[in-house]
Amino acid sequence: MPTSHSSPSFPFSLPSPSPLIEAVRVRLTTGPERVLAQVNAEVDGRRIRVQLTARTASEAAERLADGLRRRIRAVSTSWRPRPWPPAAPALPPSSSTRIVRVKSPSLVWCSPDAAVRTLDAMDYDIHLFTDPATETDAVVHRLGPTGYRLARTRPAGPPSHPATPLTLSPHPAPPLTDHQAAARLTAADLPHLFFTHPTTHRGRILYRRLDGHLTLLTG
Repeated sequence: MPTSHSSPSFPFSLPSPSPLIEAVRVRLTTGPERVLAQVNAEVDGRRIRVQLTARTASEAAERLADGLRRRIRAVSTSWRPRPWPPAAPALPPSSSTRIVRVKSPSLVWCSPDAAVRTLDAMDYDIHLFTDPATETDAVVHRLGPTGYRLARTRPAGPPSHPATPLTLSPHPAPPLTDHQAAARLTAADLPHLFFTHPTTHRGRILYRRLDGHLTLLTG
């Protein structure tokens, strides 16, 4: 069963002057062979997240503390690209096409550079947003020679003077039903899939959860 705490029980070494850290929430979910650990917080009003898997709760707490320290330092100083490729935990083998959760947030209109900052701060592998320069739903995700890739629902030129080293997908997001997207993601053994709704043409993300099932993020 998952357990949650309002504040972490581990020490921190933070930049000076220390940033204001609020709304810290730690969640540990135990499984038969591993522990899923996640911490969410606000640092000087900016949301951050760290998520990882470990073999034991004590290992999870130690690695979570280290990850949170690094994330706080990263958002408290000048932004730098995250290392690529990352030392991310491998997803468990799964052929499940079951969508167990649907999230429908209001997409933020922001530049690809701002979307990358959110991707890093929230420890995401892929982030869905709306690009005001093209008025299209788009994603930034970890891929390619620079570690950051931009894809849109419709093809468009590269952003003007990006501060982030982005590679650009030349292909539009494929129009798929949710069932078709789940089948394609599973057949290709992908961690996530960016596609559009066949009727609304809004961007969607389907991604593999650490429990092996799927979550759908709609625009």
